[in-house]
Amino acid sequence: MAPCLFIVIPCYNEEAVLPVTAPMFLNKLKTLIDEEKISGSSRILFVNDGSKDSTWDIIRSLARQDEHFIGISQSRNRGHQNAVLAGLMEAKDHCDITISIDCDGQDDINAMDEMIEQYKAGYEIVYGVRSKRDTDTFFKRFTAESYYKLLNKMGVEAVYNHADYRLISARVLQEFADFHEVNLFLRGMIPLVGFPSTSVYYERHERLAGESHYPLTKMLTLAFDGITSLSIKPIRIITGFGVIVTILSFIGIFWAVIRAITGKTISGWASLMCIVCFLGGTVLLALGIIGEYVGKTYIETKARPRYIISERTYDKDQPDDNSR
Repeated sequence: MAPCLFIVIPCYNEEAVLPVTAPMFLNKLKTLIDEEKISGSSRILFVNDGSKDSTWDIIRSLARQDEHFIGISQSRNRGHQNAVLAGLMEAKDHCDITISIDCDGQDDINAMDEMIEQYKAGYEIVYGVRSKRDTDTFFKRFTAESYYKLLNKMGVEAVYNHADYRLISARVLQEFADFHEVNLFLRGMIPLVGFPSTSVYYERHERLAGESHYPLTKMLTLAFDGITSLSIKPIRIITGFGVIVTILSFIGIFWAVIRAITGKTISGWASLMCIVCFLGGTVLLALGIIGEYVGKTYIETKARPRYIISERTYDKDQPDDNSR
């Protein structure tokens, strides 16, 4: 029996690109249905992440035009990771598999065919991995590849060159629902669930229309969240560095005492200022990293909803304040 697929697509201010990519997604879905790779009950689920333009109006219009289009809207903008999570949690009780993908058309939708084949071969998670980064600038390519290597060194189980284009079975999502972190980094959290997984490689293209809504500041925030949300190695590095500085300090004290006893002390303003500035900067850096972890712990203890669905294009009889 062919599995039911829900394609989960987060959208934020995508009025320029959505009319271009929506027909592409629909054509791909219908092709998969016609080839009997998925069931006719499969759907394309758009997640409006509190867009300020006409994105939600477009989604509602698409839902009226074709039953394969459905959509949910969040009560406000909560970020890409929360939008993907909202779509996955909404879909898990209605399908056998989900594929999350951005709506900008950069990820190759034809890779879905192989993802589904890998699922039928027994894999519960199939990661979409970029085979190369020719469309990126040198700076973005270098920083991205360096970041994935850093994540692995920090103990985070992240798949190299994988973003959020992936197939996940409903079985995995049912287990993933027990993960209640507020600080989300899905590409590092999904591997923690376990289950058989594999990768499908594809080439990424230029954005088809509109502008990217993920500037450098958001990319850096996501990168830092990925490390601090899933690894405590930065604190252990601070501890190790503190031990080294302490040992050097004791050596320095011993050396200073010896110099004082032998009467060879001299005034050294420059060296003193260097030591003070070095230790002061180290302490502030350490406090900043520790403060980041304390702040995340504070946010986690509040246990606030990670998303709130305010409207759906279907099931009008359901209450509008369902949240997780």
